Amino acid sequence: MKRRQIMYYGGASVLAATSTLLTSQWQKAQGQTSASNSLFVQYLGHTCFLLTGSGLRILVNPFRALGCTAGYRLPKVEADLVLISSQLWDEGAAENLPGNPRILYEPGVYEIRGFKIQGIGIAHDRNGGRRFGTNVAWRWNQGGISILHLGGAAAPIAIEQKILMGSPDLAFVPVGGGPKAYNPQEAKQAMEILRPRMLIPTQYLTTAADQSACEIVSVDNFLKLVEGMNVRFIANNQLTVRRQDLPKEGTLIRVLDYKQVLKPASERNTPAATTTTPSITTENAPNSAN
Repeated sequence: MKRRQIMYYGGASVLAATSTLLTSQWQKAQGQTSASNSLFVQYLGHTCFLLTGSGLRILVNPFRALGCTAGYRLPKVEADLVLISSQLWDEGAAENLPGNPRILYEPGVYEIRGFKIQGIGIAHDRNGGRRFGTNVAWRWNQGGISILHLGGAAAPIAIEQKILMGSPDLAFVPVGGGPKAYNPQEAKQAMEILRPRMLIPTQYLTTAADQSACEIVSVDNFLKLVEGMNVRFIANNQLTVRRQDLPKEGTLIRVLDYKQVLKPASERNTPAATTTTPSITTENAPNSAN
């Protein structure tokens, strides 16, 4: 293990206190104590989500339909801002989107319509980025919720990255493994480091996948590692997150229904992967955090 990682684990409590303070300062800086107290989350497949709140629509990681995303409908939705984690086709296909959204794709700090958006670089593979380059994790506040979307992170979270990421209210974490994102064990470790109040798993095997061109595993593999936690399957691809519904301690895990965003069967001409239905509690509408 690298010295940097050893230093991190040894000083976890100090970092947690530091990142909590920074998160509080971040929230104050953005003035997110207004009347907008909720975030509407819409799952569009793989690592792609549309988040609506505070008068802004943010689309994260639109994709082309191939490989692991072959059977999903293309996320051609209107948004004010598009964030992409890399320019790989399964998470960075931002062409031909409706309207004229601004697109962010590099690490850095941006201010968009009064919102502070931070892109944090982290390797997209387990070889220092030499194979798939840099993944951009995105951090921002919206609807009174502090959000971290890890994209396709594959490397352990280092000290400097943890300080920038903070301890978010809501974290989107890849769990399916393969060569360019966290496997279930790595995802669990990231959860324990970040300590989000809610975690939504992303980037896992579904029946949308072309099984001949997809190397990831089912979300079940991750859920087996977090047995005993507050895990629920939402019988929809939509969820409203309200700050007051989030726990003061611990992490809620919510799995959104990918079947809502599949192409019609007649349009899927690739051999679909076989998956199982998660054996966890199911929630129906209205879909809220608790």
